[in-house]
Formats: sequence, C-alpha cells, structure tokens
Amino acid sequence: MALMSELTPEQAERGVEIAMDLAREGRTGDLVEFLDHGFPIDQADGGANTLLMLAAYHGHTDTVAALLDRGADPDVRNARDQAPVAGALCQGEAEVVRLLAAAGADLDAGTPTARAAAEMFGTTHLLP
Repeated sequence: MALMSELTPEQAERGVEIAMDLAREGRTGDLVEFLDHGFPIDQADGGANTLLMLAAYHGHTDTVAALLDRGADPDVRNARDQAPVAGALCQGEAEVVRLLAAAGADLDAGTPTARAAAEMFGTTHLLP
C-alpha cells in the first residue's frame, strides 16, 4: 500500500473510507495492516470521526486496544464535539470505557462530556 502522500486525492479518499469501515466493523488485523503501511493513526473522516471514535462507539475492544497501543489520541473529538469515551458510554461499552480511561481520556471534554453522557444513558457505573 502506498503512503497517503503518494496517493491521488481519489485514492486517498477511498483509503480513508476503507480504514473507517475496518474500524467500524472491528476488523483489527486488517486495520493494523493499514497502520503498519503508514496510514495515519488519527486520520478522520468527513465528520471528523477518527478510527478510535468509530471502534469505540461500535464496542470493538480489540480494535480500540490496538489503536491505543499504536498511539491513537483518546481525546480527539468529532465534528459534533463528541469524544470516543462519551460514545462508548452512550453504547454501554464497559471494557472500551475502561481502556479509554486507562489511556487518559478526558472525562470532562466534549459535548456532552463523558460524565454527562453517562448520566443521560444511565451508565455512570461504567465511569472510573
């Protein structure tokens, strides 16, 4: 796979789409191959969702762990000012919340904050 900088705009856009789908689907091995070939760990889609945001929201613990192990920023918020940990709390993803908190995710960042999301969705028991 070519580095993102070596791709045409169309190829780069398609690469982002594929990587986002891999994160959304929890296809950790395939996503790691993208990363190992130079795909940016904190790349975002058109809605500013990162790979970590999509994996966290969809509850893919192994994918979240792999992304964090490779240096994904747990606090990158999307275009709606939502953080990955808030998304995981909305979905009741206890292990994902634990991984993000252990990686230093800011529970008071974003809109809503992780703490506010936990209150709204009845998942305060998942907060560290």
